[in-house]
Amino acid sequence: MFIYYVYILKCSDHSYYTGITNDMDKRLVEHNSGKYPDCYTFHKRPLELKYYKTFNDVLQAIYFEKKVKKWTRAKKEALINGNFDMLKILAECRNATHHKYFGK
Repeated sequence: MFIYYVYILKCSDHSYYTGITNDMDKRLVEHNSGKYPDCYTFHKRPLELKYYKTFNDVLQAIYFEKKVKKWTRAKKEALINGNFDMLKILAECRNATHHKYFGK
């Protein structure tokens, strides 16, 4: 049985990279050594692991990774900092056409 990791790296330019792996140590070495020149992180080294979450189900891990990749920087930082109250606030829809604003 594999364990899958969804992780967030902080790059030297202060951007964040989100990825998935089943071998965290190996993947961090690959990122920091520049093994893949076409990777987003290649010119943004050194990298710092800021967050990871483990999964037993690869499909759940893929789903979570795709979701986090679409998040704003503020949401990623709330997750990294374990600030789940702020994460909830940032996740709330603020679109004026959202159903909760009808009739107000």
